[in-house]
Amino acid sequence: MLKGFVYLGGVMGALKYAVIGVVVVVVLATALVLLPTLHRVPVQYVGSPGYEAFVPNGQTINYNGHTDPVGDLILSNGTTIQNVVWNGQYAGTIIQNDNEIVQLNNQFVGQTDPVNNQQYVPLQDFYVIKGQVPVEQVTMNGQTYYVIEANSINPANIAGFYTYQGWIPNFVAAMNMPGTNAAVLPGNSPVFQWTNTTGTVAYETMVYEQYNPYLYIAGGDVLVQPNGTIIPYGVTSSPLGSALFNFTTPQQSYNPSS
Repeated sequence: MLKGFVYLGGVMGALKYAVIGVVVVVVLATALVLLPTLHRVPVQYVGSPGYEAFVPNGQTINYNGHTDPVGDLILSNGTTIQNVVWNGQYAGTIIQNDNEIVQLNNQFVGQTDPVNNQQYVPLQDFYVIKGQVPVEQVTMNGQTYYVIEANSINPANIAGFYTYQGWIPNFVAAMNMPGTNAAVLPGNSPVFQWTNTTGTVAYETMVYEQYNPYLYIAGGDVLVQPNGTIIPYGVTSSPLGSALFNFTTPQQSYNPSS
């Protein structure tokens, strides 16, 4: 996957036979200038027509003069690509959202959920892309990165979510699973009282929403898988792509007794 990296030295090697004298010196000098900088291969599309997710890890990088978030890209088939850079639209928004959820984790994780008396757990924001993802493989200072060219993605196909950090691969798998539906928990749902991580996360997403309604506009949603397993989650205020409306704005309620 993501093959085809072109080493610049090979290009210079092809040129040197066509030049002589002082031109050779110019070519070699140019090579010396370019080699320590950015190397890249053409944009490739990874994933499927389903759903992929970018998960920021809290690190940023200066790429082409912009500060971009770094993280993992989870593909619809479960493959995880590391050292991924989100470049283009929503880069600043993702950094802001991620910083805020880190602050909320620092504030709440370890405290007790007043409904089920369990300890809060770390939540993580992530950004789902509907369809294949344009990725460019680049090398900077000897490190290979995979740059998501976000400006080439229709904004309608990008939406932000948050859930327990250990569940994100399961969340992506569930979104791609035929028969999975999204629903909202009513305020008196017994799910909030479950003495397990599911009950804790369901309530915790609503707590985060209350503490920052400008970034986290919804909590208490769930993915309902065909086998009945649910994954609680919340939705960020941006990005909020309309193609993911069924997940960002569930139209049905979840009743665990039904």
